[in-house]
Amino acid sequence: MFVCSCFGVTDKQIKEHADAGACTPRQIASVSKAGTDCGSCVRTIQGLLGRGTCPRRALIEQGESALAENAPAESPMVGATLSEAA
Repeated sequence: MFVCSCFGVTDKQIKEHADAGACTPRQIASVSKAGTDCGSCVRTIQGLLGRGTCPRRALIEQGESALAENAPAESPMVGATLSEAA
């Protein structure tokens, strides 16, 4: 079934892009142009993507938690005014 008539993108192609890591309509648009012309297919794309887990989002969250764990301790000067710092 065609999801995007403007660019001839099918539901199968949307699912293939999602399996490859495209988790949002914007990411689908960047790989297929679907949703970038008239926009009438964006809600259908959202429905096809669903609310399942996203491999790319999971990787981003893993990276953010690793950064937080390795972040340096907060400096005592954070939030101090220049006169207090001097």
